[in-house]
Amino acid sequence: MNTRVLTGITTTGTPHLGNYAGAIRPSIQASTRPDVDAFYFMADYHALIKCEDPARIARSRVEIAATWLAAGLDPERVTFYRQSDIPEIPELCWMLSCVTAKGLMNRAHAYKAAVDQNVARHVDEDDGVTMGLFSYPVLMAADILLFNADKVPVGRDQIQHLEMARDIAQRFNHLYGQGQDLFVLPEVQIDEEVATLPGLDGRKMSKSYDNTIPLFEGGAQAMRAAVMRIVTDSRGPGEPKDAENSHLYTLYRAFAAPAETADFRRALEEGLAWGEAKKRLCDRIDGELAPMRDRYAEFMARPERIEDILQAGARKARRLSAPFIERLRVAVGFRRNVVAAGAAAVPAGDAGPKGKPARFVSFRDEDGRFRFRLIGGDGAELLLSEAFDDPKAAGTVIKALQQPGALQAMSRKEGGRVLVSLDERLVCAYSVEVAGDVEQALASLNS
Repeated sequence: MNTRVLTGITTTGTPHLGNYAGAIRPSIQASTRPDVDAFYFMADYHALIKCEDPARIARSRVEIAATWLAAGLDPERVTFYRQSDIPEIPELCWMLSCVTAKGLMNRAHAYKAAVDQNVARHVDEDDGVTMGLFSYPVLMAADILLFNADKVPVGRDQIQHLEMARDIAQRFNHLYGQGQDLFVLPEVQIDEEVATLPGLDGRKMSKSYDNTIPLFEGGAQAMRAAVMRIVTDSRGPGEPKDAENSHLYTLYRAFAAPAETADFRRALEEGLAWGEAKKRLCDRIDGELAPMRDRYAEFMARPERIEDILQAGARKARRLSAPFIERLRVAVGFRRNVVAAGAAAVPAGDAGPKGKPARFVSFRDEDGRFRFRLIGGDGAELLLSEAFDDPKAAGTVIKALQQPGALQAMSRKEGGRVLVSLDERLVCAYSVEVAGDVEQALASLNS
């Protein structure tokens, strides 16, 4: 059974070496595992909380996408999208806001820190505090719960937000689930092995400290210039160095194999000059980054290619989010099918005596290939097929699905999705949340 893992990247700056070693590289490595269903998104709504510079946010969205793609993220394997391209996220955020206690938000670390700073400055406690900052954990909960992520990799400073997401999900399930859990309760994933790199001054590498080493921007020259500014002690050439407490050694270890690391440590302890050690570090880092840097430059030169990838990712994500938000809308009482004023609402998934029947709709997509949708009686899209080069192939799948019992024979569950195959080819996939609606719709077509 696949584990759905979701990671967000705030679009407020240009990725640096610490971002790569601490988040990008381990996330991409994890995404290649066959048991992981990975979701990666650019949290540009979150960026509005921290940044009021539209040009910076716009450029950051492109730079971050180019960085992840250049570093090896496979958009065919994962779901890679922009938060702002998924309209179901802010809709769910509002639904969750309506069940979230203000007292819970009062306890959020970011808000409490802002209040403490204002108290220390002898100004109003909420001076400069926006609703975006105050309700940030609710938006984060919407990001996670919309796709029913099983695990969310976070730093220790974000654990509280995951706990809040669980609290909010439990409250919503209790109020609207009618005995069923609408939301999976996400679990925190902390990788103790992930590297936390020191910056130029020895503190954690961070844009806040202005002590970062650039990843791709500025090329190898900018990276080498930054490394040469790393603070070292006063021990000269020939004097043994304390490798274990050296920032250079920590950085080298994050990019080298164990044998290379041991050689570097031995050289430091035998008196390797700091200048020579920095050159070796640059060569080692560049050995890993140079091919990626070339790919990054190619992506940055073709932003339309990045846009195509992100739009494809958004379509992939919305195959899950659109039908799920319809289910949540029904759960909170936003049913589209009403028999008459004052009458009882039509049960979810039932088109009612005057409702339209479920139907298949075939169409040609923007790439010129052929797809089909299964539309429920309420007009909601229940599934979207894969693309076919031949319209007859799409028609063959539709006919197969209309045969009694065919869906059960053609489908299997993986993680939170139902995968449907014909002749060993994947023809469509949909969320388990709408599996009952799909089965009911097909049953109505077969009857």
